[in-house]
Amino acid sequence: MKATNYDLKGQKTSEINLPGIFATKIREDIALKYYEADKEFHPYAPSPLAGRKHSASGTISHRRHEWKGHYGKGISRAPRKAMWRRGTQFYWVGAEVNYARGGRAVHAPKIFYRPRKINDNEIKIAMHSAIASTAKKEIVTKRYTRLNDFAGQVPFVISNAENIKTKQLIEILKKMLGDKYEVALQVKNVRSGKGKMRNRKYKSTAGLLFVKAKNEKINIKGVDVVNANELSIADLFPLGRLTLYTEKSLAELK
Repeated sequence: MKATNYDLKGQKTSEINLPGIFATKIREDIALKYYEADKEFHPYAPSPLAGRKHSASGTISHRRHEWKGHYGKGISRAPRKAMWRRGTQFYWVGAEVNYARGGRAVHAPKIFYRPRKINDNEIKIAMHSAIASTAKKEIVTKRYTRLNDFAGQVPFVISNAENIKTKQLIEILKKMLGDKYEVALQVKNVRSGKGKMRNRKYKSTAGLLFVKAKNEKINIKGVDVVNANELSIADLFPLGRLTLYTEKSLAELK
């Protein structure tokens, strides 16, 4: 399998042989299994201290002559907090217990996570499938619908990207993708709906994945940059991520 090699001016220089990993049979089911097993778990449970932050603790005493006691009041021993007092006269409200306003929950969800098991061979197949999908045009265009009529080849390979600037990258993408180069850039928008109130105010498109070698110094904005030896399933899933490899990174993937 071959790919077109570009220089820093966006000009085609030569064709390069891709490593054998790009010819792997794609198993989307195993890639999905690994993605589900590897993704970060978001705990679903209230705070362990929810409903337990009041000054009320324990039960109220019914002994005679006890300070702040309930003797002679004709009320239960439920934990209460004092809202105000006038001498020895108190105004209490129930607190802490599950039947009091603002009290703890009875059987709240517990923070418990059982990680999904996946064996090493499946991890290997999943990662190989994810990397190979970046070289399958039909899978890439399925994920990026704006590239349905794209006539070029994927993945993109650049010969020397040392100290490349963001402006240079945009010019290269314009020559690779034409007037649809914007699909390769991350676009960040404010989310509509209540998600803005739930710590997910912004959402962004995936854009391009820039894969570089470990010793290459590349710092650009607008795309995700990752070392070849640090590629994860989260970087490549769903399958068909639009990817730009450096020539040195392909040597590492071998």
